Amino acid sequence: MCQVGEDYGDPAPEVPLPPRPGLQSRELKCVKCKEGLPMVVIRAGDAFCRDCFKAFYVHKFRAVLGKNRLIFPGEKVLLAWSGGPSSSSMVWQVLEGLSRDSAKRLRFVPGVIYVDEGAACGQSPEDRAKTLAEMKRILQTVGFPWHVVALEEVFSLPPSVLRCFAQEPSGTKGAYKAAVDSFLQQQHAPAQGEQQLSLSGTQDLQSTAVLPTAAQTEALSRLFDSVKTLTAKEELLQTLRTHLILHVARTHGYSKVMMGDSCTRLAIKLMTNLALGRGAFLAWDTGFSDERHGDVVVVRPMRDHTLKEVAFYNRLFAVPSVFTPAIDTKAPEKASIHRLMESFMLRLQAQFPSVISTVYRTSEKLVKAPRDGSADGPPGTRCLLCMCTLDIDTADSATAFGAQTSHLSPTQPPTPPAEAPTTPCCSAAVGRAQGCCRGAGPCGRGDPRACVIEQLCYGCRVNMKDLPSLDPLPPYILTEAQLRSQRAWVLQEYLVEDNDDEAQTSES
Repeated sequence: MCQVGEDYGDPAPEVPLPPRPGLQSRELKCVKCKEGLPMVVIRAGDAFCRDCFKAFYVHKFRAVLGKNRLIFPGEKVLLAWSGGPSSSSMVWQVLEGLSRDSAKRLRFVPGVIYVDEGAACGQSPEDRAKTLAEMKRILQTVGFPWHVVALEEVFSLPPSVLRCFAQEPSGTKGAYKAAVDSFLQQQHAPAQGEQQLSLSGTQDLQSTAVLPTAAQTEALSRLFDSVKTLTAKEELLQTLRTHLILHVARTHGYSKVMMGDSCTRLAIKLMTNLALGRGAFLAWDTGFSDERHGDVVVVRPMRDHTLKEVAFYNRLFAVPSVFTPAIDTKAPEKASIHRLMESFMLRLQAQFPSVISTVYRTSEKLVKAPRDGSADGPPGTRCLLCMCTLDIDTADSATAFGAQTSHLSPTQPPTPPAEAPTTPCCSAAVGRAQGCCRGAGPCGRGDPRACVIEQLCYGCRVNMKDLPSLDPLPPYILTEAQLRSQRAWVLQEYLVEDNDDEAQTSES
């Protein structure tokens, strides 16, 4: 018991604990080579010197590509570059991998694409011109064929960009080995090989950006101003950007597209997509490869690198990057689901350093296959915007989406009213993409919004609720929705006629 007035004397002086044997020497040495002075601490106890950290970083990038073997020698690959740290580091990894000093040279033919999103983010024409000049200076330094396109060009895209084309069968070990052997045989003829490589590398080297018209810029601004929430704006921006990159890849013969999504970004994206109702497509949205487009495959070679590692590498080896304001720049934390989930994950990572890696490892276990009984629709029925297989589940009507879409199953296309004409109400050749479905016709409804909504997955359908009118949408989306409705209506007409003929034959 403590007694008042009792003198306990001065507290004992604090004596530092003796250091554990070997701890000081281990902290002053690289954990890899045990000789160099550490310059980077990735995790607790993982201190690397400059050379070992570079070898560790490059090995991660090469190991992801070598393990999956999706990119064949001589294949054209489009690098999606936003100017940020992760995509800039990806471009630099490819640049170093193609150099003659590289131990194991990369064997594909790269190209770079940059999408100017200044109009959607509210940038002034002067700021956009300044950013483009800085981007072109870096692209000229890299030396790859490059394509600079403005987001306004989505208003001139063809409807075919929303269609999935058949992919050539490849990917077996024997086919990959045969492609490597053929590439090595071409390397034995240096003159011919270097000439072909130089032609492919300089053919589109001076690709200049087509300046958008004032009408296109105004239409894009009107589209994003009409969206109510920041969450829907970010999803719409990502969708339009993907469509534009896909169109450029198909136009210039690229069969692969590299995205610079890091491990941290993919972990945040996984949690965000769960909150947005896109849980059925997590394997495509966060996996290494995304084959939803068919002929063009999206790969993510930076998915094993954290943002901390990317920042250290760019700082140590002077990788240039350009800061461009995004659509959520300076937005408060709770302005959108994307911002809220990002701040939540980063704060959790600061307290528990294994959160990002745990979520990321969980995403690796996701399988690209629909669950049993969820794919009642015919094969090939895809969302109009994200191009994933429609997650319409009519068997499980207890689910919220099953209740919403039980009457919109693609197996039962809507039939036209009795007074509807037997010919399509409008056609793409007439040029009335936005006026389709305003009267009775093959779309089966007087409301054009229902004609588009029924062709969307659950996540895209939720986002479209924040778009009051469909008029600001790019024409290629409305035209493709019209064509799909016409095909479904014509197919239903033929099925009805065949059933009537069978019934008359059986009666006779």
